[in-house]
Amino acid sequence: MRIGKDFILFTKKDNTMTCLLLSRTFHEEEGIDEVIVPLPTWNAQSQEPVTDNMEKFAIETELIYKYSPFKSEQEVMEQFNKICGEKGTLVIIFNLKLMDNGEPELDVTSDPRDIQMAETSPEGTKPERRSFRAYAAVLYIDPRMRIFINGHKVQTKRLSCCLYKPRMYKYTSNRFKTRAEQEVKKAEHMVRIAEEKAREAESKARALELRLGGDLTRESRVMLRQVQNSAITMRREADVKRRIKDAKQRALKEPKELNFVFGVNIEQRELDGMFIYNCSRLIKMYEKVGPQLEGGMACGGVVGVVDVPYLVLEPTHNKQDFADAKEYRHLLKAMGEHLAQYWKDVAIAQRGIIKFWDEFGYLSANWNQPPSSELRYKRRRAMEIPTTIQCDVCLKWRTLPFQLSSVEKNYPDSWVCSMNPDPEQDRCEAAEQKQKVPLGTLKKDLKSQEEKQKQLAEKIRQQQEKPETLQKTTPVRSQADLKKLAPEVTTQPAGENTQSLTRPQRPRSPPLPDVIKNAPSRPPSSPLAKSTMQLKKSSSASPNISTPKLASMLSREEASTSRTHQHTLTAGKSNSNLKTHAKPGTTTKPLSAALQNPKSSRETPSPKAAKVPAVKKSATVKCPQASTTRKRILNTSEDESEEEEEHKKKTKRGKSVAVKEEKDSSEVVVELTDSAGEEELAELKKSQKDKGLHVEVRVNKEWFTGRVTAVEMGKHAVRWKVKFDYVPTDTTPRDRWVEKGSEDVRLMKPPSPEYQAPDTQQEEEVIVAEPSTSDCVRIEPDTTGPSSNHETVDLLVQILRNCLRYFLPPNFPISKKELSSMSSEGLLAFPLKEYFRQYEVGLQNLCNSYQTRADARAKACEENLRNSERKLKETEEKLQKLRTNIVALLQKVQEDIDINTDDELDAYIEDLITKGD
Repeated sequence: MRIGKDFILFTKKDNTMTCLLLSRTFHEEEGIDEVIVPLPTWNAQSQEPVTDNMEKFAIETELIYKYSPFKSEQEVMEQFNKICGEKGTLVIIFNLKLMDNGEPELDVTSDPRDIQMAETSPEGTKPERRSFRAYAAVLYIDPRMRIFINGHKVQTKRLSCCLYKPRMYKYTSNRFKTRAEQEVKKAEHMVRIAEEKAREAESKARALELRLGGDLTRESRVMLRQVQNSAITMRREADVKRRIKDAKQRALKEPKELNFVFGVNIEQRELDGMFIYNCSRLIKMYEKVGPQLEGGMACGGVVGVVDVPYLVLEPTHNKQDFADAKEYRHLLKAMGEHLAQYWKDVAIAQRGIIKFWDEFGYLSANWNQPPSSELRYKRRRAMEIPTTIQCDVCLKWRTLPFQLSSVEKNYPDSWVCSMNPDPEQDRCEAAEQKQKVPLGTLKKDLKSQEEKQKQLAEKIRQQQEKPETLQKTTPVRSQADLKKLAPEVTTQPAGENTQSLTRPQRPRSPPLPDVIKNAPSRPPSSPLAKSTMQLKKSSSASPNISTPKLASMLSREEASTSRTHQHTLTAGKSNSNLKTHAKPGTTTKPLSAALQNPKSSRETPSPKAAKVPAVKKSATVKCPQASTTRKRILNTSEDESEEEEEHKKKTKRGKSVAVKEEKDSSEVVVELTDSAGEEELAELKKSQKDKGLHVEVRVNKEWFTGRVTAVEMGKHAVRWKVKFDYVPTDTTPRDRWVEKGSEDVRLMKPPSPEYQAPDTQQEEEVIVAEPSTSDCVRIEPDTTGPSSNHETVDLLVQILRNCLRYFLPPNFPISKKELSSMSSEGLLAFPLKEYFRQYEVGLQNLCNSYQTRADARAKACEENLRNSERKLKETEEKLQKLRTNIVALLQKVQEDIDINTDDELDAYIEDLITKGD
């Protein structure tokens, strides 16, 4: 039992009272392997025992008094008195399962109207997974009963009546055969048994008829007629079971039909997914299928409902999953295809997803935020979904007409049909109106030969672009790799021809719309945003940066990269974005000491391992634009000793290595400066910062949502590669190149944090500038982003505490209470080796005890088997000897008797007994 170890049941019916005790405590303390259930019964009027065996009744009641909370017959009778009326059932569960803190898993005190899961936060948890009242409301697809929790009635729901624009799709498939095949095998087995019984009965009837011969006495005719009637009855039963088997075999070949109902949950859009019932009972809920698995806004807020018959899918014993995982996955795939068709039929994407949700009061960019509580939005939602309520007397469902006064009205638990304002449905005798759900059809577009060739050409083009993309990034892992680069990649001293490395400035992007400028939060940027970096020696215009602050930031970046064993030099987003704005003409302090200081880099050569934070420009400050460059990644895979040797060699040379590459009229220049002289930071600029933006693209006069996955810098314009959240793949490719700022593309509000990866969410920006840079304008940090790193560390520490408490060895010197109050510093000093050693020792001891018990049981079973075989052999010898003596006795009595086999002897003896009767 999942909730508790023991439960006791009291039931009254037909003037009898019965008590049932199912106790794991009783079996454990008594050492019983078999399941024993005490089941005493009393007369409801006289309260006298109803039994033929008083000794058994006394033992059963004694067990109930010993292992239940009720220690006498009087206390037991008091429980029967709690059942109102002449019939009913009372179930009491005790010895509840407890958590580590000693409290039960079920919380029955926080809400007097509900039973909840203890220590489960309502934020981020579906209400049906936390509240028993919410779960009981949707437990049945068409509730026809009254459910009470703590004396308060549950307002049950029919999900199909709670959705906006519901639509039904009929799905037919021959794939669901596992359960039907099991039923056919079971029917064949029953037919075989019935056939054997019928043949045996017919054989007995023929044998009796031959034996009686001309005996026409009344007793003989009655006996013959009884045997013949029994044979006829068994033959009829065999024929009926054969017909059932044939029907099941025919049904096995017939396709199974299911009804999918989809609709939009405009009351709580974050509660979306599929609700899968089996024989009207809920099995799985909030299952994401089809476009919902891609994490975009497509099909967000859509709820699907399906009732699967028992012959299609069989649930597991706990009614929380399906037994056949393969066929269940096939069902989810089919629901995903129909969900995509429903999304096209309701045409929400064509009108604009954000605009659709704005109509119902979802004004926040956070997907999990509830809708607005303004009255106009409440009326708008109430107008689209009429109220459906169940009568407390006749249990019929009634749909109430829309009234402005009923928008925020709470209906009583004992609502009856007479309260219905509709005059045609204000009495229980009126028939229940069926819900009118429009029928949809899954449309599979047949591709023409032209479309197939076009799609094939597009796939070939995409495959050809992959090698070109890989060639744009050349890893440089060591000094030897520089020699393998193209001839135009040269090695030259630092400071030579620095003016020749300058490149044309990047053209400005078109201005953003006002709606995007005033958005409450910025769209997330990719953690590996493609950027352009140029690290060179220059005495020209550069921002005035405080060297110690930058050096400390560089050392922190190096420490993080050394821990992940990935040394990357990039101008992407680091742990904090360093924004500096300076006037032209200001000088930069030397940074070579900070780049080459082994202490700040934690014994790691900084020129190869440092990840330099990007220097970004404010949109309101006029600063020189950075030149357009490509991303260049330098991966160092050698160990620290080799890098230190190379560092010494390059220090002696006093030269710097410059890598230069030209592609698509743009250059990549990466200089690794190991010189001991002073160096200056010219400018660090991020390009391709648009990667990760959520946009809408118009394709064939329809708007589809997607995300920018790549940015290409051309001579005259910027091109975005957009991967769509969902498009009909038979007519439109999954991604497309579009020109930034064109009429076919528009920006969207950022998605909810639920669909953002942790490394793509917006981070807090830090502005480091000297007081002399008066032109710079401070940009406030984004307060709509996720929680700080400190909260993440606290969460990880709490998770580590829970893990250590859960697997804590019994005799560990640190107790669970001490572990719960241990700080993060204490957890760092936690003796994990001793912890796991004791845990392994305890686990080995437990396994050894199980093995010892198993060996002892195996020996006992083998001994019992040998004794049984010996007794069986002795019994067979005695039986054979007895048969021999009987044959000898019969031959003495009747000399002409001829018995050669044991079967003939058994048949002869049975015939003699029958004649004697």
